[in-house]
Amino acid sequence: MDRDAFLVLLRQHRAIAVIRAPNLNQGLAMAEAAAAGGIHLIEITWNSWHPEDLVSKLRHRLPYCTIGVGTILSKADLRDAAGAGAQFCFCPHIDLSITRLAQKVEIPIVPGALTPNEVVAAWQAGATAVKVFPVNAVGGASYIRSLQGPLAHIPLIPTGGVTVENAGDMLKAGAIAVGLSTSLFPKTAVAEQNWTAVTALATQLVDNLTIVDSSF
Repeated sequence: MDRDAFLVLLRQHRAIAVIRAPNLNQGLAMAEAAAAGGIHLIEITWNSWHPEDLVSKLRHRLPYCTIGVGTILSKADLRDAAGAGAQFCFCPHIDLSITRLAQKVEIPIVPGALTPNEVVAAWQAGATAVKVFPVNAVGGASYIRSLQGPLAHIPLIPTGGVTVENAGDMLKAGAIAVGLSTSLFPKTAVAEQNWTAVTALATQLVDNLTIVDSSF
């Protein structure tokens, strides 16, 4: 997938379900519950249990979704993810060697950054978009809004503290999309395998973001 196609998907769907799974079946169930609620972008963190198996199976079980990976820390991680069929890649940091490899294997790359200097460095290195993480530590939506003046040309994806309730505020502040983990997959619901509750949260999130989009 090229960067332009990925940016189109981000603008179309807005929300990314971030899954960190301790086993294969739970990862599949979490992804399927989120997809049932209307989320089409799913990120499997590379510190999940056998993430390459999870990515590969989800590519077949959810063909209408775009399945990517997160927490990529090395070129070896990225090569394995690409081999498993990952369609996009998030990193918690900026690594020029990973960015160059992502460009070579044609996987959209979203490095993590926090300060304006880091955001610009990631963009200049060839990022498709920039993950602002952890956004809650620096003011949430107000921080995203403050970056828009000088950096409005850079697509920003806040994560780390984004919730079903405040995700819309992130879009209003200028984010191209948002990533959610704990808020979308509450510990109690996951422990009880209450996937109906997860689907309900996903539906609420999608509805909230659709309302925000319609106001632009």
